[in-house]
Formats: sequence, structure tokens, C-alpha cells
Amino acid sequence: MNCDVVIVGAGPAGIFTALELVRGKSRKKIVMVEKGSPVQQRRCPKSLTGRCVNCKPYCHITTGFSGAGAFSDGKLSLSCEVGGELPELIGEELAQRTIEYTDGIYLEFGADRHVEGIGADEKVKQIRSRAIQAGLKLVDCPIRHLGTEKAQEIYLAIQEYLQANGVEILFGWNCEDLVLDGEECRGVALHKAEDPAQSMEVLADETVIATGRRGADWLEKLCAGHGIAHEPGTVDIGVRVEVRNEIMEDVNNVLYESKLIGYPQPFKNKVRTFCQNPGGFVSQENYDNDLAVVNGHSYKSQKSGNTNLAILCSHHFTEPFNQPIAYAQKIGELTNMLGDGRILVQRFGDILDGKRTWDKELGRSNVRPTLPDAVAGDITAAMPYRAMVNIIGFIQAVDHVVPGFASVETLLYSPELKFYSNRVKMARNFDTSIRKLYCLGDSSGWTRGLMMASVMGVLMGRRLLGRE
Repeated sequence: MNCDVVIVGAGPAGIFTALELVRGKSRKKIVMVEKGSPVQQRRCPKSLTGRCVNCKPYCHITTGFSGAGAFSDGKLSLSCEVGGELPELIGEELAQRTIEYTDGIYLEFGADRHVEGIGADEKVKQIRSRAIQAGLKLVDCPIRHLGTEKAQEIYLAIQEYLQANGVEILFGWNCEDLVLDGEECRGVALHKAEDPAQSMEVLADETVIATGRRGADWLEKLCAGHGIAHEPGTVDIGVRVEVRNEIMEDVNNVLYESKLIGYPQPFKNKVRTFCQNPGGFVSQENYDNDLAVVNGHSYKSQKSGNTNLAILCSHHFTEPFNQPIAYAQKIGELTNMLGDGRILVQRFGDILDGKRTWDKELGRSNVRPTLPDAVAGDITAAMPYRAMVNIIGFIQAVDHVVPGFASVETLLYSPELKFYSNRVKMARNFDTSIRKLYCLGDSSGWTRGLMMASVMGVLMGRRLLGRE
């Protein structure tokens, strides 16, 4: 197959690259390659089975049109201070201006016009004051909450818009490799996700790789194999915390999502909150290597009695170590081993007491797990000492901002891992060391989350339109 632009990965970065080309009246032939299914065919069977069945050849929560975005909490961060390091590459002014433009597109396709985290300045000041006293930084960030189910509707509308405007989307095809001619990329080699014996090449003038967090490990190997300039970045290792809504009520009502950053003693690694879900549900995601990781969802209509959020500890490795993604995977594998392939959950008080958590203790707690098939156990048996000490210190600091956060019954789920540590070296216009090859979104190491990945896609589309 021949085309002008081939986009590998139908997550936000790839989607908005194609969307900007279409909206810009481009006559280029665009082909998108996605190993998963269309939005309307993505179905997680857990609601019927009661537990994760590790779907093959891919997890429907993390794979398919819109990537993990359609089945996540669906939050758009409307500040360039949140979402990765893209502003360092393109400048904060352009990043913020493009966020506002991209947000307008989401609104056109049906996003809720209500923005969380604005209009309560005095209450925000009170929360910030407590954060400062605890040695934490509160990052202001307005949030547009799509909701997991609404996000699926929005991305379905975008999918149908792209197809109606001539974008060809190849579902069920896995990118195996690049097609290179010296130092220039000429396209990609594919095989059927369900039948690797079926293969084909898509040759293109321009190749865009946008495979998301799920594809970060694959892209890292691709960079190493083809000499694409890259560097190890920061790897985030942490836990998903769950508390009663009553504990988080003030923060949920005022900010919706409290983005807190700290550098707890003694190691002073950066520790932060991420992906807060008021009334949400803890969820499980599975990767190609059967690694089970924890995440969180938040729906517009369906609510639980709990709030969950991630606490992530950032590790930046120096020479000679250059495999941060593999390091995080090993931690996840060890945790999965302790949980017999499932997510581990432990009460915070039991961690401090140096004991595992038992099912009977969860059964009589105020905080009941919203991930019913999580296994009660001991996450400290797999979590590295440095990360665990950082997380404990951070939770105790947050308790000064949100009294009750560090209670005995607070639940910690593991492993929570973010695979975007490989950073592809690129110019401000996204040129890489291989001509005609561009790497976008979370897999590139430059973005984290729906909005900033979408922004990178918009700017890539403009580059291909000649409007950079």
C-alpha cells in the first residue's frame, strides 16, 4: 500500500495529527494503523466475568481507536504546566495557545463545557496554604472532565468524521518495523494482530509513530535497533490510593483534581499525585507481556463512594544504566507474581505496622475496594525501598492537606507504572535523526496524558500541512 502519510497508533496524538490534516483541507492520502478495534467494538468482558481474563491478542482497555484514553477517566488538563515536557521543546506560549485550540475541537465533538477547578479562589488559597505548610506544591490546573463513557462517544464521533473524510484506518494490524532507506524512513512493515503470518508494507512519504504509553517499550527497542537518537528519561513507579469520598470532599469540590508535588526526605525524589477520580473506580490494565497494572476510571453518571488517585515516584537513572522501562516492568512482574497475576492491595496502616493485609480486614473496613478482584497482600515485598519510603513520606505530607488521607484504612494498590521513560531526541519541529520519521505522544517521552498528546498531534498536522 502507498500513501502520503502513515500514522501508527490511533491514540490522541495520532488522531489529532489526522484531524488537523483533514480540517486543513489536505489532499494527502492518510493511512492510520491500529492494532486494536474501532471504538464501538471495544468491549472489556470483566463486567460479565467479574475479573480480568487477560484478553488476547490485546487488552481492549488499552488498545483500539483512542488508545487508553477512551477507557480512562477522560480528563483534559487545560494548563501547559501539566502533561509532560513538550513546553520545553516548543515553548510555553505555543503550548498553551495550542491547548486552547485543541480544547475547542473537543468541544465541537461534544465535550462537557463545564470546567472543574475554577471559581473558588478563597478555598483554593486555603488548600494551597496547607500544602505549603506540608512542604508540597499545589499546581493549579483547570480540568475538563469528559468521563469514561462520554470520552468513548466523543472519540467515536471523531473516528467516524475521519473515515467520512477519506482517512483509511487499518484496524487489527500491528506495526512490526520501519522500512528504511539509509537515513530516511519510507514506511512501516505490518502484520495482522491475530495472525502474524499475514503481513504487508505501507510505504509513505511521511511516517508518524504515536503508539502511546503501551507502545513505549516497543519504540525504545525500535530506537535502539535503528540508531534513532534517544535518551533514557524518567520512569514513574508508584501506587493507586483509594479513600472514602468524605475524606477528599473539600478538594474534590474545589479542585476536582489536586495536583500535588513534593520531594520527601531522605531521598528527595519528585513524588506527585496524578489522575484523581472523585467517585471513581480502580481498574486493571494488561500489556502484551501479560503485565497487569492498576489505573483509575471516573464516569459522568456512575459514581462510587470512593476517590482514587495515583501517587508516582520519579526515578531518573544515570550511566551506565539505560533500561528504565525494563526496570519498571520487572517491579510490576514481581508484584504480579505475589498477586498470582492480579493487582495487590494493602491498607496503609498495615504497611506502617509491617504486616500484610488480609481479606477479612478489608471486609470490615470503611474503605471497600472498587477493584473487587484485587488480592489483599503486601505490596512492600515487591516495591523498591527507595520508592516505598518516598511514597510513605508523601502520603503523610498529604495528610496535612487532606486530613484522614493517611488513615489506617487507606488502600494502596500496586503496581502503578507509567511507561514513557524513553525520550526520542527531536527538533522543535519534531524532526528526528531519521528523515521523514516523527515520534509523538506519550511513547515519544515528551507528553503525559490526553491533552498534551492531542496538542502534539495538532502541531504535527500543521507541520505536514506546511503551516508550522
